[in-house]
Order: sequence, then structure tokens, then C-alpha cells
Amino acid sequence: MRDEWQRYVAVGDSFTEGVGDPGDRPDEFRGWADRLAQHLATAQGEIDYANLAVRGRLLAQVLDDQLPEALAAAPDLVSIVAGGNDLLRPGADPDALAALMDEAVAEVRSTGADVLLATGVDPRQTPLIGRTRGRSATYNAHLWSIARRHGAVVLDQWGAVWVQDARMWDVDRLHLNTEGHRRTALAAAAVLGLEVEDDWSTPLRPADPLPRRERVAAEAAWVRSFVVPWVGRRVRGRSSGDGRSAKRPELTTVTG
Repeated sequence: MRDEWQRYVAVGDSFTEGVGDPGDRPDEFRGWADRLAQHLATAQGEIDYANLAVRGRLLAQVLDDQLPEALAAAPDLVSIVAGGNDLLRPGADPDALAALMDEAVAEVRSTGADVLLATGVDPRQTPLIGRTRGRSATYNAHLWSIARRHGAVVLDQWGAVWVQDARMWDVDRLHLNTEGHRRTALAAAAVLGLEVEDDWSTPLRPADPLPRRERVAAEAAWVRSFVVPWVGRRVRGRSSGDGRSAKRPELTTVTG
């Protein structure tokens, strides 16, 4: 792992696009990868940065469509975070996903670039999504093994206590909110060896419990507003990212 990087390219899905962390314009998001680029620039003066992530993308789409573009930019740091959308689908095979990721990490490392991976968050507290916990854990275990084989770095979200707090999440419960993305960026910077403030690892004070009636109403609203539309898109073979392109497709300079 080098001490500084000149060109950082992020690939992935909605997590890396930054959904849940509003940007300056409508339907534009900032997110942890943008924030990480800023931390890198602050630490070393500047960095060239591109973000090719698009919401809704499956792992194969990220690796087939985004990764070649990323490598064409001759980066020395690439973050690859994908597979979560696959794991939400019935019948997902975490072993097959890991085989694809293994090949991708090996390809990037063969260029001399460093690779940042990230485990998924433990979904044990999220209704319905919690049913994917077993295959998500299997995929995460593969990611650690892939990182060891190829000398990559892993951002451990599964073991993060603070990320289990509902106040870190957007109303859809699938995406981090601004505070969640801020902390994730700091955690990523720390695992890359940057000196950053360590408040990201401190859990919030426990929230007051909601009355049962409010909890039931919130669950019903969540299912109606987010789960039903998600299932509808799956039935129609649609994705939230249909027709979308990368928000930052070209390397641009970020200054500290």
C-alpha cells in the first residue's frame, strides 16, 4: 500500500454513487466515495477522481461496464463495492459472485493499482432484508479471503457497531444518510492509512424507544413506500438505475 495516490476511481452501485447523501442539485448525491476523495486530497494536496457508480447495478454489470473504463484511466487506487443488489435477489449465489470479484481484483492488482473493497452491513435488524443474512455473510467471508490473496484493503462494515443505528440510514433503510456516508468515508480513509478524526467509530447515544403504535405505523409505511415499489421493479425486470449514467465519468482534480 502506497503512501499517496494520484488517480482514484470508484465503481459500484447506489452505495458508491452516494444515494442518501444529497448533493447540491436535485437527484444528485455526494456519498462516501466523494468524501473519501476529499480526504485524500486534504492529506496530499490534490487527487484526480472519477466516480462511475450507478444505482441498481449488479456485480456483473459493474465489472463488465464500469471496471474497463476505470482501468482505462490508469488509476493507482480503485474502490470496488458491489454485489449487494445481487444478494437481495432470491437464489443469489455468493460463491459465484465471489469468483467474479476475485478475477476483477486480480486484474486491477496486476496493473499495480491498490484496491479498496467493503463488506456489506449486517442486515439482522432490517425486516425482510434480514433474510439475506446468511448469503451476505458468506460473500463477506469471500471478500476477506480475496483481499488477503491479492493484497487489497477491506472496509469492514459488517463489524461496525455505529452503522446499526437507524439514525445513520435514509428513510428507505437501504441507503446511508449524510451522517452515515460521512462516517463511512472517514472509516475508509482510516483503513487506507490516513490520519483522520476518529469520531466516526463512536456510536450515538441510545435513542428513546418509540411507542408500539408508531413502530407498527413506520413499518407499514416503509413496506408501502419502498418494499412494494422495489418488488414491482423486480417483477417488471426494471432497475432504479435504468437510463442513468455515471455522475462523474471523467477524472477531475479534487484539491485539499
